[in-house]
Amino acid sequence: MNLTRRAALAATLAFPMAVRAQGKPVPGSAERPLLVGVTSGVHAQVLEQVRDAVGKQGLVLKIVEFGDFIQPNVALAAGDIDVNVYQHRPFLDQQIKDRGYDFVAVGRTVLTAMAIYSTKAKSVDALPNGARIAIPNDPTNGGRALLLLAEAGVFKLTPGADFRATIADITDNPKRVRIVELEAAQIARSLADVDAAAVTGNYAVPAGLDPLHGSLAMEKGDSVYCCLVVVRKPDADAPWAKALAAGYADPGVRQWVTDTFKGAVIPGA
Repeated sequence: MNLTRRAALAATLAFPMAVRAQGKPVPGSAERPLLVGVTSGVHAQVLEQVRDAVGKQGLVLKIVEFGDFIQPNVALAAGDIDVNVYQHRPFLDQQIKDRGYDFVAVGRTVLTAMAIYSTKAKSVDALPNGARIAIPNDPTNGGRALLLLAEAGVFKLTPGADFRATIADITDNPKRVRIVELEAAQIARSLADVDAAAVTGNYAVPAGLDPLHGSLAMEKGDSVYCCLVVVRKPDADAPWAKALAAGYADPGVRQWVTDTFKGAVIPGA
């Protein structure tokens, strides 16, 4: 459920500062902070800004950081956290399909834009024959990287290929580039070992990479890969869920993201 900015902000303003249901403190109250799961790095930094923004309206957050992409969903399913804010739609849909999670998205957060970087070539056309290009080894971000490379003209993919594309979908590869699949978190550190690499904004920022001025190709802002506020389905209409989603639409948060990340991370709410 996507909230308009006006409706989202209204939801934030409407959040009760201290509410009890059947004698129990509601998540987001001072007695029971909302437990928000997030991956370390960019998403955690943005969430800190959101925490400050919604805190002014009485929504109390506790940030729970994770070091990988799997555990935040495991924790949400187990009830160890109330919500997580790190994954995009293709990844969420695949997790639901593979693991049977009863999750829904209640808002958008930020897009950590994927870009193609190289320390050896100044353009896609300058990539050498047989170039080794690193992409993430998880299914959704791997397909995402292949689509970006295809859009940049490195090779062609099977007609109709989407984020589920694999190396087998490469149909026309004039430079005979070789795809190297690595853990997403390792790719920026491995840039010197390959000819080019697809890196998402959450890893590009800590590595000092500049997608606007230092990349060979970059995703556009309106992307299916914008990350989401995700809750268990019974909590989809909870006031605290709407209020947290509204926090990402806060003008101050949006401006902070724009000023801080210089295009590597784009406000999505």
